[in-house]
Amino acid sequence: MAAVRTLNDLFLHTLKDIYYSERQILRALPKMMKKANSPELREAFEMHRGETEGQIERLQRIFEMLQKPARGVKCEAMDGILSEAESLMEEIEDPEVGDAGMIANAQAVEHYEITRYGTLVAWAEELGLPDAAKLLQETLDEEKNTDRKLSDLAEQRVNKAAA
Repeated sequence: MAAVRTLNDLFLHTLKDIYYSERQILRALPKMMKKANSPELREAFEMHRGETEGQIERLQRIFEMLQKPARGVKCEAMDGILSEAESLMEEIEDPEVGDAGMIANAQAVEHYEITRYGTLVAWAEELGLPDAAKLLQETLDEEKNTDRKLSDLAEQRVNKAAA
């Protein structure tokens, strides 16, 4: 990893972190869709897969703006969240309980992304990168919306079925 000395360096490093994370999420979503018992949950994962593809494209546009290659850096946090989610799903036998667990795990992913994108928006604004800030804000809004939808699905249907 290159030395991080400036806010610009930190911005680029964090951009690479979330780029790696989004690509890992994109790889995990088909497994989650397949494992989902609830049609609504499967549909939510399917929709988020499309959003994630768009988010990756936005990140690639930001790398282009910065004249840097779109390259990720390994994110131990995201790898840990996804690994923990996979382990838990292997332990759960009841499909309804599995759906509740998948929502909880998906929200852990969303919350990580929300913190990263919120920080990146603030830094892009500070660094005088309004076009990057706009793209990052668009993704941040999508992540918050996905989190709300997952909460609603859990509270209205999935948790009741699991109980």
